[in-house]
Amino acid sequence: MLLDLAEHKNDGFIALKEIAERQKISKQYLEQIITIISNSKILRANRGKQGGYMLAKDPSKIVVGHILRITEGSLSSTACLESDINDCEISDSCKTLYIWQELNKVIADYLDSVTLQDILNRYQEQQIDNYVI
Repeated sequence: MLLDLAEHKNDGFIALKEIAERQKISKQYLEQIITIISNSKILRANRGKQGGYMLAKDPSKIVVGHILRITEGSLSSTACLESDINDCEISDSCKTLYIWQELNKVIADYLDSVTLQDILNRYQEQQIDNYVI
């Protein structure tokens, strides 16, 4: 949904029905997503005849890590690292804790480096390279 809004960023407010049709996703599912994302300041909403949604920021300013944290919660690879305080009773003696901490850092760093615009750019590059004569 957010990629669709990014792709149509110059079209003004876009109705969920349009996004659902283009993306072949049910409108009801999009309504559930909107409920989760609506308080995140990623979207702007407009009610009424010209109603719909648009991105509140440029797609180059919206990172995938932020979106996933909003929709999924923690990006942690293990339950003991889901919050800032590790209350696992064996964390002091865990031989593999550093592996999960470093994996979490790699995941977060990567997802926080990819924007919606990056995804669109990469897709467009693949389409250009995917021509047939």
